Amino acid sequence: MSTYTQIIYHIVFSTKNREKTLTTKDREHLYKYIWGFIRNKKCQLYRINGMEDHLHLLIDLRPDIALSDFIRDLKTSSSAWIKKENVFPTFSGWQPGYGAFTYAIRDKELITNYIKDQEKHHAKFSFIDEYRALLTEAGISINEQYFP
Repeated sequence: MSTYTQIIYHIVFSTKNREKTLTTKDREHLYKYIWGFIRNKKCQLYRINGMEDHLHLLIDLRPDIALSDFIRDLKTSSSAWIKKENVFPTFSGWQPGYGAFTYAIRDKELITNYIKDQEKHHAKFSFIDEYRALLTEAGISINEQYFP
């Protein structure tokens, strides 16, 4: 018997101290780097987008890759690339931790559109408000020590 999975992850993580360092003009270069990283892991990226202080990814991981290892490696690799290429001069790293929310494939279009519309969404809501809503929707208890 072979291994079959169908789990898509909506991953959210922010810059260190939620600093607004990911400037609009160079974010596309970061997205391309991350897409290449994911492709090299033989995983599937459905959508990536973000704002100055955080990123959203919708991905499908291979079943032999642990989510925590994947995110650790992605953050380490992209941070090194940002610093080497000097793409975001004031970038000091990624915030520890992340949010990872699972969805069924039938929700892919809904989540893809949500990620695609980040600028429109953040015209009304801050990252903190958005993150709180994602945690609440997923039924995850919020630890206030990590929120301002």
